Amino acid sequence: MDGDARREANGRRPGEVRDWPPSSLLGGLGPADRDLLLALGTRVRYPPDKVLMREADRTDFVLILLDGLVKVTGHADDDRDALLAVRMGGDVVGEFAAVDGQPRSATVTTCGPVLAQSVTRADFLACTRDEPRISHAVNRTVVAKLRSATTHRVNFTGCDAATRLARVLHHLVMTYGERAGEGAVIRWPITQPELAGLAAASEPSVQKALRRFRDLGAVTTGYRSIRVDSLSRLSDIAFGDR
Repeated sequence: MDGDARREANGRRPGEVRDWPPSSLLGGLGPADRDLLLALGTRVRYPPDKVLMREADRTDFVLILLDGLVKVTGHADDDRDALLAVRMGGDVVGEFAAVDGQPRSATVTTCGPVLAQSVTRADFLACTRDEPRISHAVNRTVVAKLRSATTHRVNFTGCDAATRLARVLHHLVMTYGERAGEGAVIRWPITQPELAGLAAASEPSVQKALRRFRDLGAVTTGYRSIRVDSLSRLSDIAFGDR
């Protein structure tokens, strides 16, 4: 691993339980299977804005996220870095390259401090081969990612840029946001270019839509931050015509 990543002694934390979402890999496993998985590899802390995996690289280790957030980006044809997804504690990243041995399909970068378990490809594959419940859980998370990508494409069909952005924001706050009264807060840095990439929109279109959302009392924007003041208003913008 990179020299500036600080390793913690021993990877295993028997009986460790965090507030992992049930839909995540770790949140969906029982205590015994979770302990087996977390006994693999090495625990590593990463600083903010650290590239953990780079698109097209031939590395094949897997990272099981324990705490913090990472963003997954891909290099678009117009030379932009498009934000593809966000992953949080409980999720796994890098499993595609571990399974098929192909180059990395995307770049993974930390959004703030991240604690993860780094597992070699050999150990990861051996575990999924020998432990059927863990293998099933990994397969379930892969399918969930593919379903999410399909839903993302379907939801965008025939929508204008403002509606696409509203649906992106709604998904982000419902999945990764911290509820606060009638709204929610995204407590990790996200830029307008990244929002534009997720919404398949131009930056001027995103800026115009955000001004409209602010005028409607749906969101408040700051430097690399977004607060949803009213989830109901944002939902109306995103899905009101359904």
